[in-house]
Amino acid sequence: METFNVGKIEEFEDKSKKVVTIGDEEVGVFRLGKEFFAWRNICPHQGGPICQGRIFSLVLENIDEKMESHGRIYDNNKVNIVCPWHGLEFDIRTGEHPGNPSISLDPVSVQVDGDAVYLLIEGNT
Repeated sequence: METFNVGKIEEFEDKSKKVVTIGDEEVGVFRLGKEFFAWRNICPHQGGPICQGRIFSLVLENIDEKMESHGRIYDNNKVNIVCPWHGLEFDIRTGEHPGNPSISLDPVSVQVDGDAVYLLIEGNT
């Protein structure tokens, strides 16, 4: 396993991302609060650059007890990355598609040590 420094904690704003190239692959590194997550930059749908998409809170339909819609609301506890090719969304914390958990992103291990953020990559890059 190889370790790659991808920057200092202070370089990442909350709900931000940085896409880095390591060897022959791209990895998106995301910060949510004090936590960091990393995913290979390949959408499982059709191989799009998922980590280059926009970050949004999960959008929910605001439905009352009569099943009438009152617009949309946002769940700020669930933050998604949206694929720029076809709009599929994935939870940044889990990598799962919110409607189909069997579709998910390919994770990369992240480690914070001192004031730096590192990726731990297995195999040849």
